[in-house]
Amino acid sequence: MNRLQGKTALITGGRQGIGRAIVEKFLNEGARVMTCGREERPQDLPGEVYWQTTNVADRIDIDNLLKAVVDEFGELSVLVNNAGIQIEKTVVDTTDEDYASLMGVNAWGVFLACRAFIPIISRGGSIINIGSISASTADPGIALYNASKAFVQGLTRSIAVDHGPDIRCNAISPGWIMTGMADAAFAAANHPAAAKRDALTRHPAGRFGEPGDIANLAAWLASDEASFATGQCYTLDGGLTAASPLNPALF
Repeated sequence: MNRLQGKTALITGGRQGIGRAIVEKFLNEGARVMTCGREERPQDLPGEVYWQTTNVADRIDIDNLLKAVVDEFGELSVLVNNAGIQIEKTVVDTTDEDYASLMGVNAWGVFLACRAFIPIISRGGSIINIGSISASTADPGIALYNASKAFVQGLTRSIAVDHGPDIRCNAISPGWIMTGMADAAFAAANHPAAAKRDALTRHPAGRFGEPGDIANLAAWLASDEASFATGQCYTLDGGLTAASPLNPALF
């Protein structure tokens, strides 16, 4: 399909996981794509993708990323704020350094990117912020991550209200998507294997999510098919948060 033909897209955190899946999906849908990460360009990144080494929590890096986008594309059709990190700690165990690191990427970084790129997003363009179901249903042991994703939801709604109809802004709130972050969260449980089995039984879809599931929704939100969609936080979790706290496997 070519739903994004003629569009230009910047996807932060496109090295791996959800970000990488979105990069590849947007390419397949016809978009010109730039992505970024803290390290050097991955060797297996498709050759037609533009790469900029960037720490999204650094304002100077964001300014340089903006210059790169303007130089390559002129203007931007779609911004996907995907870059994020996770720290497996409760509030009591969290250090000042942990706070600065995680909130710097997950909250400040999203804000910096939105502030920098909104002025060059073409009329009818789209911002897609990657949030989490953790914004409204806190997962244990990742307190700051939960809080940072609540920030993303609030910022998403504010941008939609303040900058519509020129720009649409939505968030995707994934559930348990099988990436390194999910593996780390299960590994931090007292009984990792049991925690993973229990989590799986709570998914009416009968499986955990894959990065491609999120990429498919992102492609729709970026397309003109979603022209009436703005200010929304779309939960994509295989039905996890639709169920009661009772474990359906026990009934």
